[in-house]
Amino acid sequence: MHEPPARLAYSVWALAAAFYLFGFFQRVTPASLAADLMRDFDLTAAALGNLSAFYYYAYAAMQIPTGILVDRWGPSRLFVAGSALSGVGALLFALGDSVLVAGLGRALIGAAHGMAWVSMLKLVTHWFPMKRFGTLSGLSLAVGTLGAILAGPPLRALADAFGWRAVIAASGGLVLLLAIAIKLFMRDDPRDRQFKSYAPASAPSRGSAQAPIIASLTEVFRHRNSWLLPIVNSGTCGAFLAFTGLWGVPFFVQQHALSVKQASTITSAMLVLFALGAPVFGHLSDRWRLRKRPFALGAALLLAGFGALAVFPAASLWILVPLLLAAGFGVAAMALSFGYVKESVPARLQGTATGVANAGVMLGTLIQMPVIGVILDAHWKGAIVNGARQYDLAAFQFALLFLFAWIAVSFALLLLTRETHAKQMA
Repeated sequence: MHEPPARLAYSVWALAAAFYLFGFFQRVTPASLAADLMRDFDLTAAALGNLSAFYYYAYAAMQIPTGILVDRWGPSRLFVAGSALSGVGALLFALGDSVLVAGLGRALIGAAHGMAWVSMLKLVTHWFPMKRFGTLSGLSLAVGTLGAILAGPPLRALADAFGWRAVIAASGGLVLLLAIAIKLFMRDDPRDRQFKSYAPASAPSRGSAQAPIIASLTEVFRHRNSWLLPIVNSGTCGAFLAFTGLWGVPFFVQQHALSVKQASTITSAMLVLFALGAPVFGHLSDRWRLRKRPFALGAALLLAGFGALAVFPAASLWILVPLLLAAGFGVAAMALSFGYVKESVPARLQGTATGVANAGVMLGTLIQMPVIGVILDAHWKGAIVNGARQYDLAAFQFALLFLFAWIAVSFALLLLTRETHAKQMA
């Protein structure tokens, strides 16, 4: 059998990446639409955090089931189901006349997108050689992050022109069309197209005999990295997404007197650096044959940037913004965690371990987003502007110190992980 042509392999990957991009777009839309959502649904900061976090609740809940299902059913089935479900969720979010309906829509999108990352890495394992895994993981994360960038100034401009509901509804229609394309053209493995597979010989094939689910999870958690890396991800990527995905824009608007468009430009720039950093760290990791060192280098940039933000939130933007951009570039190293964790367990448990690691990202964010809202509301002095609550510098500083503490603990735990040297456990 011949190896799959690059054009075919990248076509399969592109379908998965397109859905991942859509999910990232939906993940951070509340940041650009915060004032609209607070006005239309009469929300406090805590309520807005909870509405945004519905996505993360469902996403996190899907991680371990997805890791197990992708090992058993294959990724293409999950991509078809996920893209269809997320299209319906986007329509509910756009057309809902109550916060409960909007929250249900967000939850459906989160559950659907929760299938994307683990399934995409499974496709990469089958369609590309192992030596490209770090690079493809970073490139996948970069493409997804473009969706978050589109949810910044571009979404704000479209929402101003056509209304936020129309824009979100249109995005739902597009992903329903993507579901049809995935059904027609995506395949789990090159062998389905009569080509050679890159999957490890010990990796399970779809429908093959599997250990019981509880037994698989128990075995995964016997390995140190499998429980450390989810916690690390909760504080690195989780905190970064809580800030860029929701609270960064209100912070810059209320504390540095920026417009929503200017504030979203800063958070979008952080996401641009995140997108650029992911393939860079992936390439370095593959070249050095190391996971821990480049991950720690990136996490240190994040720690420094958010440390400055938490301690000196009123500092000049000429100081804060470059540090936050460096943090955005550094946190992209978390893309290495997925190769890191899958190499830390037997190949037959790769999907399960990857799902557990990805759950950490969402668990961090889904806790941090509403807790930050609670902290802000606890220190609210009663100010309201254009129907939305305004919070003072002290309130934001308490919230930012909470984020920084979480990042610091996660960084310390990263240092306790065991290097795999980019080699799959036997």
